Amino acid sequence: MNQYEIAILYHPDLEIDLEKASSRVTKIFTDNGGKIVSEDNWGKRKLAYGIKGNEHAIYVYYTVELPGESVRKVESILNITDEVIRFLITRPDLKAIAKADVAKAEKAAKAAARGEHADSSDDKEEDDEEARPRRNDRS
Repeated sequence: MNQYEIAILYHPDLEIDLEKASSRVTKIFTDNGGKIVSEDNWGKRKLAYGIKGNEHAIYVYYTVELPGESVRKVESILNITDEVIRFLITRPDLKAIAKADVAKAEKAAKAAARGEHADSSDDKEEDDEEARPRRNDRS
């Protein structure tokens, strides 16, 4: 089984009854041999451009373990599902994610050794930028 990240934009009118649409999509995944690892609901957001006459959509991100041969079936079913206005299926680069986690842990360990929080180093850089003199605008 491969791991996939699936972003689904639901119709904005489903904000009240999103559970029914979400269970329908979950059933699509499980019927095709998949298993949902995680689900992240971002809520209703404004779209960059109108899709099917809608200015807003409900963003939900799924992490799904799915057999590779089932992806095409899931795509075709999501294409004809009325509640879904757009979707995107991607395979995450697990090696890059693991490498980023290791780098983040190393940075946190170094910051702890210095007696700082990991986030405070970012704040210090922002303070330095504000202290720098700026050139006059000659317009």
